[in-house]
Order: sequence, then structure tokens, then C-alpha cells
Amino acid sequence: MNDFSTTAFLIERLPELGQKTLEHLFLTCFSTFLATVIGLPLGIWIVRNARIRGWVLGAVGVLQTMPSLAMLAFLLPFFGIGVAPALAALTLYALLPIVRNTYTGIQGVPGDILEAADGLGFTSGQRLRLIELPLALPVILAGIRTAMVIGVGIAALSAFIGAGGLGDFIVRGLAQTNNPLILLGAIPSAILALTLDYGIGIIERLADRKQRSGAGSGPLIVFSTAAACLIAALTLTYIHMKTDLFRSSKQPVIRIGAKNFSEQFILGEMMAQIIEDKTSLDVDRRFNLGGTMICHEALIHGEIDLYAEYTGTALLSILHEDGAIAPENVYSFVKNIYREKFDCLWLAPLGFNNTYAITVRSQDALAKGWRTISDLAPAAGSLRLGIQAEFYERPDGYPGLKNAYSLDFAEVRELDPGLVYGAIAQGEVDVISAFATDGRIAAYRLTPLIDDKTFFPPYHCAPLIRGEIARRHPEVLDALALLADALDEDAMRRLNYRVDEENRSTVSVAQGFLREQNLLAAP
Repeated sequence: MNDFSTTAFLIERLPELGQKTLEHLFLTCFSTFLATVIGLPLGIWIVRNARIRGWVLGAVGVLQTMPSLAMLAFLLPFFGIGVAPALAALTLYALLPIVRNTYTGIQGVPGDILEAADGLGFTSGQRLRLIELPLALPVILAGIRTAMVIGVGIAALSAFIGAGGLGDFIVRGLAQTNNPLILLGAIPSAILALTLDYGIGIIERLADRKQRSGAGSGPLIVFSTAAACLIAALTLTYIHMKTDLFRSSKQPVIRIGAKNFSEQFILGEMMAQIIEDKTSLDVDRRFNLGGTMICHEALIHGEIDLYAEYTGTALLSILHEDGAIAPENVYSFVKNIYREKFDCLWLAPLGFNNTYAITVRSQDALAKGWRTISDLAPAAGSLRLGIQAEFYERPDGYPGLKNAYSLDFAEVRELDPGLVYGAIAQGEVDVISAFATDGRIAAYRLTPLIDDKTFFPPYHCAPLIRGEIARRHPEVLDALALLADALDEDAMRRLNYRVDEENRSTVSVAQGFLREQNLLAAP
């Protein structure tokens, strides 16, 4: 990026950057506060109860060894998507340093001081409040400091479950192979971690200085008051930012979800903008929700109201049909089953079929005469396949493809959707699973192979909405009807290209297309 484009990029993203930073700060600080409320008494308890000490320390230690994404995925069935599972995971991760340091700090109080307190007739509670906690405070603060810095990093992963924060930029950047967008999330995250570390370090040094000067429980009171004020301020800020609680009249809100790749961001933004323009409803954008099943579960459990889905994905990944349904009947089949089984409505298709495309470098296709997927079979043993993690497990993905075409690749690499194109262009893999509407196919000089055995069903894209919302807000159906057949494969490819290769924001790309089609009111 040159100086001008960098400045324009930052100016365009500045309002969102401020919002995402506040979300990230809230997730980190509030989870650390919850962990302190739980971990401090737990640490005190194990000082007094030696028999359960090993069990408690072992349990909080095991929690921190769990991979972050696995923890978030594990909590989804209990808390749904959004802030709640993120706070739960971050709180669990923060327990170990707080519990351990509370125990270590209290255990480190000199024995002669405790004997003197006993000699003066202090009760157990008085000794804890006036002697042990004030003397242990610097060590406890060090544990809180460690927990908070770790929390900043883990909070970035919460973007995969729709919790917001600076991780949204990182996830979008990875999906779009957009380094400036990745840095827009990563650099503020690093600055936030350093700032919080420095701030708590100052409080830690102040507590240590007060302790040495014999200030008693003063540091504990100062710290508790400061922490309570900080958490209260952050909570009010977050509530004000996320809800209409402070408004005199509340507008109904439509919650729109999106999976974690560029096309979904664009379609989600289109639906959001057209609803905002044509109705009086507000829209809550819950993008970056990971894969298909996260979006599906969020929809049927009422955590989102609407998202764009693909007929082939619904047929095989959600309904688990065998794919024997005639291509022309897939849309009507999934539409009927979804209405009966989930009370969800498939609206009119948007006009394009985004099927999977097994793709190779154009020079390889030309040199080796590859036109169809069947042509790969003889050479598969010497080829490396790069696929998205979801494609690896889906019935309409690698397992079924391998059986249908008798493909046995030398190596299969699971890659982020945004990295597969760079991997094949740089020769790290030889074949990839791409999307037919991805503009990077042409940009990277790649050739999709013909699905000569018609393994992949049609993947016509359409808005999918909860029946309850459709009945309560029929104006939403009228607004979304304007998008019916508004996009063909070429148009979707161009929009994806603008986001993925030209690094334009999904907001501006969606808005530009809607205005070109006269679907939005003039600015």
C-alpha cells in the first residue's frame, strides 16, 4: 500500500476499529474480573485445605492446556454463539495464574508475622484481611496481570463464534488474504496487551511500595475500587454499544449471520443494507461465525434470524441426504424439509451457483491435458491437495470426492480458505478445492476441472430466515425479494475479487453493487 491508500484504508476503518477495540477490551477485562472473583477465594481455600490443593491446581492447569478453539467449540452447545461462550472460555483460561499466585502469595507470608498476629488475638478472618492479603497482594496482582495479557490473545479467537473484538479483522484478513486487515487486528491487540500489562504493572509496584511502607490494607482497597470502577465503566460502555437500553424507544432488531469467508461477508452486508434501507428495522451483524454447522445451530436456536446458505450444503451437510435427488429438484426439496423440520424459510435464490471447484494451475492443466476431475486419478499419487478444514469432513467434500473419483493423493493439507490460493500459486500444493464464484481463480491463473461424474450437487445461494421472523416482519421478505436473481456467477466473482484482491471493504463493495442495481436509495 502507498501512503495515500494506507491513509484511506485507516480512515475508512477507524470507526469500526474503535468499536472492535472496545469489544476486545470488554472481553478481556470482564473475563479477568470474573476469574478474579472465582480464583481469589479458590486460592484462599486451598491454602486452608491441603487435601484438595492438588486437585484444584491440577484442574485449573488442565483447563489452560486445552486448545482455545476447542474450548470455544465445547462451550457452544451450552452458551450458544456470541459473548457468553467467549467470556466463559476466557474466564476458565484466566483461573490458573490467579489461583496459583493467590496460593503462592499467601503461603509466602513470613511465619513470624502470622505468629505475632495470633499472639495479638486476631481471628482467622482478621488475619486474612489485615495481614495475609495485603502482604500477598503484589504476587496476586502478578497473576492477574498474566491472566489479562493471555486473555488479550485468546480473545482474538472469539471472533470465530461471533463475539466480536479485534479478532474480527484478523479472521476477515485471513479469509481474504488481506495483510493490512490482519495487521489492523493484530497491531492494536499487541498494543492493548502491552498497555494493560503496563497499567497493572504500575498498580503492582504501587502495592509493593505501600506494603513496604507499612500501609496495611490500603493497596487492597485501592485495587478493589479501581477494578470495580473499570469493570462498571466497561460494562456500561459495552451495553450501550450493543443494545438500545439507553434509548427511549427500542427498534426491533434483525440478527444476520455469515460464515467466515468473503462471499458470506458480502452477502450478509447486502442483506443488512437492504433491510436497513427498506424497513424501519435495525440490523445486528453477526459475521465470522465459522462453518456451516455453527450458522445452522445459531439459526434454529434463535441466536441469529437470517443468513445466506447454499442448497447443496443444506442437502448433504445438514440434512445428510445421499445426493441422489435430481439437481433441478434440490432447491424445492431443501425448502420443504426446512419448513417442516426447522420452521425456517428458503427465500428466492440470489441467482448464482457457487459449487465446489477442484482446481489446478492453468499451466499444469494445459501441459498434462487435465480437463476433468477424472483426469487427475492416474497422477493423484504424486500430487498434493490443499483443502479447507470443513471440506475435509463434509460428505460433499473430500471423503465423498475421493470415493467417487478413486483419488489417492500423496498428501492432503488442511488450510484456511484464504490461504489455499496462495499455496497453489507458490507451488506448496498442486490441487485445491475452490469455490466457483471466487475471483481469485482467474487472478491466480487457475483452471477449475469439470465435475464429469456430477459428484457435487448445485449450490444455489438463497437467504434462509426463521419462520417466526418471517411471520412477525413480512417487510423483511419484501426487502429481500429485491435480491432475487440479482447476482449471477460473473457478478459474484467480480464482487469477491474486489474484496479479496483489491482489499476493498465488504461494506463499500455491497453498497456499490446495490446502488448500481438501483436497490438502495440515493445517499
